[in-house]
Amino acid sequence: MKTFGGPVLFLDRSDINTDEIIPAKYLTEITKEDLKPYILEDLKLPGFEAKGPKTKNARVIVTRANFGCGSSREHAPWVFEVNGITAVIAESFARIFRQNMFNCGMAAIELPKEDLDLIFSHAGDDDAAMSIDIETGVLTMSGGGKQKSFNFHISPFDKALVLAGGWVDYADQKY
Repeated sequence: MKTFGGPVLFLDRSDINTDEIIPAKYLTEITKEDLKPYILEDLKLPGFEAKGPKTKNARVIVTRANFGCGSSREHAPWVFEVNGITAVIAESFARIFRQNMFNCGMAAIELPKEDLDLIFSHAGDDDAAMSIDIETGVLTMSGGGKQKSFNFHISPFDKALVLAGGWVDYADQKY
C-alpha cells in the first residue's frame, strides 16, 4: 500500500486550475512519465518555483479552495502521481478533479478553512511535513518543533479506491 505523507508544498491561492497544474500544450505526451518535468509549470505565485527543490521534494500539496478547476483532464492527477505526490489538502476541489484523484489512488482531502489556516502557519517551516492515515481519517502536520492532528472524512467508496491503489486495482479486486 502507498504511504500518504511527507514534505509539504504550500500553494496559498484558491482556484488553481488544471492548466496551471499541467499546461495543455503537454497533453499530447504519450506516457504519464513524460509529463513529469512540467508539473505546475504555469502556476504564478510569489516565491513559488515550479522547478525548485520544494516542488521536487513534495509528497503532499496544501492549498486553498476550488483546487483543480478548469478542464476535466486526468493529466492533472497524473502529473502529481509521477512526481510522487500522493495527497492534496484543500478547502474544496473541482468535482471531476477530486474524483480523478481517488480514481488514481491518491487522496483529495477537504478541510475547513480554519484548519487550513493552522496548517498554513507552517508554510515557512523548512521541515514542514504531514502524515496521513487514510483508514482512520487523521492527518498530522508537523514543522517548526510543533505537531497538530486534524480529522478528515472521505466517503467509504473513495477510501476503498485509495486503499486499493485506484479504480483499476479496485475493479480487479472486486469484479
